[in-house]
Amino acid sequence: MTIRTALVTGAARGIGLAVARRFLAEGWNVALLDINADQLRETMAALAEPDKTLALICDVSDPAAITAAVRQAAAHFGRLDALVNNAGIAIFKPILETTPEDWARVLAVNLTGPFLAAQAAAPIMAEAGGGAMVNITSISGLRASTLRVAYGTSKAGLAHLTKQQAVEFASLGIRVNAVAPGPVDTAMAKAVHTPEIRADYHDHLPLNRYGLETELAEAVFFLCGDRASYLTGQVIAVDGGFDATGIGLPTLRAERRNL
Repeated sequence: MTIRTALVTGAARGIGLAVARRFLAEGWNVALLDINADQLRETMAALAEPDKTLALICDVSDPAAITAAVRQAAAHFGRLDALVNNAGIAIFKPILETTPEDWARVLAVNLTGPFLAAQAAAPIMAEAGGGAMVNITSISGLRASTLRVAYGTSKAGLAHLTKQQAVEFASLGIRVNAVAPGPVDTAMAKAVHTPEIRADYHDHLPLNRYGLETELAEAVFFLCGDRASYLTGQVIAVDGGFDATGIGLPTLRAERRNL
């Protein structure tokens, strides 16, 4: 039986690690790529799957480095079937305080990185008959919010890049979709979301809770698998209904309780 291979960027922790674990649970080989060498070493030790995993230390915004990393993953495992562009950074500042350096760095990692990784991976996938790519965008790419001018814009760009890639890579047998997480209990969310912010999100979310990293991983794994064979060019919000909600949800809930 052919063992498939996935490359996951930003895989040392959070959603990326949950995605890597999901692939491993299904018997895939997984190349875990991250810029944080120490965190990646700890993750590899915790996974304890030396024959099924490969650690790649890389800045996804570096064209030569990401190209070399993608090729190394394919050479190590003999094939590449899925690419998950999860690596990302966020700088939360008002527009007037966002520096050109802030703007450039966020777009370099969040938008240019997936462009470069896909550009390197597509020919390798095509040689083996195709594959699947999933870009991790964000609900911030679908809805505007404060303090997210660089982050939200980069993720909106990534959503459109997904469609461009889907259209062009289809002839290579490669499907490309995106997952847009809503509020998820990641380390980053726990660090920047105060109790007041969390309460606001709960009030606005129809499912009234943050998502789990494992729930995002399920969506990503589905999109990379055969059961999603006719899905491409889509941006799927895994967000507890956040994108679907208008104003007034807390008030409507209160009124319903009083009926």
